[in-house]
Amino acid sequence: MTQSKRHRERKKPEDRKPSELLTAVVANAKGEIFDLEGFAAVGADGPLLNSLSTGNTIAMPHGSELMYLPDRSPVVMDLATGQVGPVSRNPYTTNEPIFPVAVFNSPGVVLSHTCAYEERPGASILPLFSYGAVGWQRHGFRSAAIFVDREPRQDLRRMPHENIVSGIKQMRNRLPNNRLARHLEHCALTYGCPAGKNFFLGRYEAPLPTSRICNARCLGCISLQHNDRLTSSQNRIAFTPSAEEIAGVALTHIARVKNSVVSFGQGCEGDPLMAARTIGTAIALIREKTADGTINLNTNASLPRALAPLLDAGVDSLRVSMNSVRETCYTAYFRPKGYRFSHVVESIDLAIAKGKHVAINYLNCPGFTDSPEEAAALFVFLEKHPVHLIQWRNLNFDPRRYLQKMNTFSPFGPSIGMDQLLQMIRKRFPNLQYGYFNPPKEHFQVGQDSAGRTIAP
Repeated sequence: MTQSKRHRERKKPEDRKPSELLTAVVANAKGEIFDLEGFAAVGADGPLLNSLSTGNTIAMPHGSELMYLPDRSPVVMDLATGQVGPVSRNPYTTNEPIFPVAVFNSPGVVLSHTCAYEERPGASILPLFSYGAVGWQRHGFRSAAIFVDREPRQDLRRMPHENIVSGIKQMRNRLPNNRLARHLEHCALTYGCPAGKNFFLGRYEAPLPTSRICNARCLGCISLQHNDRLTSSQNRIAFTPSAEEIAGVALTHIARVKNSVVSFGQGCEGDPLMAARTIGTAIALIREKTADGTINLNTNASLPRALAPLLDAGVDSLRVSMNSVRETCYTAYFRPKGYRFSHVVESIDLAIAKGKHVAINYLNCPGFTDSPEEAAALFVFLEKHPVHLIQWRNLNFDPRRYLQKMNTFSPFGPSIGMDQLLQMIRKRFPNLQYGYFNPPKEHFQVGQDSAGRTIAP
């Protein structure tokens, strides 16, 4: 299989280094990972299979994790024959079954290909992670992914455990009776939440989880699962902090962090609009004390009437989660209770009209997101609703089950490629930001990432 045309055309011939195929990476039943000599790595873009090379991959980002996938056979390319297909047993040790290996990339990149595999009979649904394609080259592992934000906000190398523990001790002295601060301790130490860690390290963005309930039942919800075959990766907050507790955490963070961000709507809660009254009071308390800091709201944007007072109270930016800009596909994933996709669009338009910074938390899965149908719909959406930023996020859900689900509700054709999609949008909307994190208001200028760096088209 040859490298796809879209990758060959990325650079001019005189600037392009020779591209080398990556060696396939597999695992045995013990989970031991090794490269499979004589076979090239393959990635999936929906039903399309592409060989992985140094030209269409990046060095695996620090902090990424490799996972082997049970009940599945890796799809690889036999270098001797050029054939692409599943290999269920180690060709060098006949009786040893082998399994595909995927990468769960650290923040800041969007997948261009998912792990290529075939399910064996009776295969169970995969846990709630994204499953990127990965291969080996003589210098190390490489991911089939594209950088969209290079800010080191969640770089684990900058989060030494002893500093987090020290920060927790300081916060216990500064906020001794604050239940929200104690909750964030649990997030940082038990779940390893980077946002929680950053609060105690006094940097970047601090989380303000508040809502215990949600009005959506997302297929990939990481805090409350309705599918008994899936396990949520963390528990949802069990109490609603008071407005005073929320303001205490927010003001402490804003006072000690330059270009700080404080955000409602975290992985350990429902949707913040379900706690709009408490949040509105908290925002008022914050803004009574300071105009500094960026107050951000991560939300499904389902309740425009509840959102409007929060925007007026002092919310600076809105990040709206969606897997699709088409109602049928959105509804199939979010499974809303008591709202429709039209309400989400109404909230986006409301925030734009009020002069707020609006981002789309776009949950991506190669094969669907870069399908011609979804791409065309996204272009129309961006023309009608000029948001400022797309946060390209990887969907944490079994990719094959997701594609099957979406195809049931809205059939789609062969993908155009994630890299091609990003380039097409950049060309059509040159002022639209690409990123991964919520930017501070100091970096709201168009054409910059969350760190304020200029993004080249």
